[in-house]
Amino acid sequence: MSAKKSRNPSLLQSLLPLAVLIVLLALNVKYFRDDTLSGANQIALILAAAVAGVIAVLLGFKWKYLLKRVTHTIMTAMPAMLILFLIGSLAGTWMISGVIPMLIYYGLEILSPVIFLFATVFICSLVSVSTGSSWSTVATIGVALLGIGTTLGFGEAMVAGAIISGAYFGDKMSPLSDTTNLAPAVAGTDLFTHIRYMVITTGPSWIITLIIFLIIGFSGDYSETSTTTTAVQEAIRARFNITPVLLIVPAFLIFIIVKKVPPLPSLLAGTLLGALCAIIFQPDLLREIAGTDGSYVKQAYISVTKAMFGPVTIVTGDHSVDELLKTKGMAGMLNTVWLIICAMFFGGLMEASGMLRTITGRMMQFVHNAGTLVGSTVATCLFFNVTASDQYLSIVIPGRMYAKKFRDMGFKPELLSRTLEDSGTVTSVLVPWNTCGATQSSVLGVSTWAYAPYCFFNIISPLMTIFVAAAKIKLRRYTPEELVKVQEAADIVDRELLSEEEA
Repeated sequence: MSAKKSRNPSLLQSLLPLAVLIVLLALNVKYFRDDTLSGANQIALILAAAVAGVIAVLLGFKWKYLLKRVTHTIMTAMPAMLILFLIGSLAGTWMISGVIPMLIYYGLEILSPVIFLFATVFICSLVSVSTGSSWSTVATIGVALLGIGTTLGFGEAMVAGAIISGAYFGDKMSPLSDTTNLAPAVAGTDLFTHIRYMVITTGPSWIITLIIFLIIGFSGDYSETSTTTTAVQEAIRARFNITPVLLIVPAFLIFIIVKKVPPLPSLLAGTLLGALCAIIFQPDLLREIAGTDGSYVKQAYISVTKAMFGPVTIVTGDHSVDELLKTKGMAGMLNTVWLIICAMFFGGLMEASGMLRTITGRMMQFVHNAGTLVGSTVATCLFFNVTASDQYLSIVIPGRMYAKKFRDMGFKPELLSRTLEDSGTVTSVLVPWNTCGATQSSVLGVSTWAYAPYCFFNIISPLMTIFVAAAKIKLRRYTPEELVKVQEAADIVDRELLSEEEA
């Protein structure tokens, strides 16, 4: 076997590590249920990567070269991992300062029977954007909204669809979301460019969803409403000093984002401003969190630092509200960072050995323009959500597979990152055996098959991204000069790695 042939894995060899990964992830969903992110999926990725590594070595690749490529792949995600740590700190200070509770409190004010479904999407969107987590949104405010909706006479499946539609809008658009950070990291663009570009497809999808639920709401006949909303507001008011002045914090962060301040200093500034507001507006809460005697300076320092680096639980006496007000700080991001490293390890080996190139080559036979390129990417993301049962993998693996093709066709990386989120993130919850589908079905007590038809946002998003690409609406392309520079930079990296392999 020649050296050249040894570096061209067959389609069967290329699919074997993926098959191993799919089997292991399926077992994880079966046995670990909603706790797969605590380590089971990471181990699955490492074992699948080991299979890929063995095949690569047998094909003639040197381990030193493979390791170098893996290290380079992991380094591309390093900015995202640093951002994730800061996001954990920001979430902590925003919680103890009352910023997130204030947003939830005022969001609940808009509830009324006639526009309940519309308001449900809006409130879940607001909470999810504020927290960056669709899972916590569904498990907290979503459960309360489900109870209100069924009391009003709505079917559980319909209410669950509205909750998930809003929660996953926030999961896509919030700078606090791990998937919103992961997609641009994989594609090769920055966080805020990614978010701004997603508005082109996510905005229309969200508006259409709101209109659909508004029409459904106005066509219904309602009984008396529940008091759950009042109870949640009272519990929040009892623990926090709720004031509109706290709106300064998110408004400031939005302002500096619009001014294109880089993500790391933006998030650090938002974190520190949240800490300052906590010291000013929530002194009683900080004393309680500190759990120690002494001066207020000492107590404030301990409480703010705790919120930045670790878990903080704010007890209100209402379990659903307590779950809503939990924060994990930097420590809460460790599982996600761990998963990213393992996913990049797997993806790096698959890429370095040429396995991704083999698989992509077969699929690229159907790619001729922007519409088919984006459509193929969407289909691949759906494939991994169905087979690999994990939304992170449905972003990472297609992202690595298609990055070069998008670049070669002259498209900027934000088109790829947007497509990954429009398909990989939002469709995960529609698959019963996916970690997201299994979790939300269990939390809400509603079958995935039952609520899926009402998750209008999650269904419309992948269709919208294909439509926008096919219609060539605001497609961002490199200028000829920019494309030459990007290609040269990519070629330099490839040559450096190849020379080290030969050495």
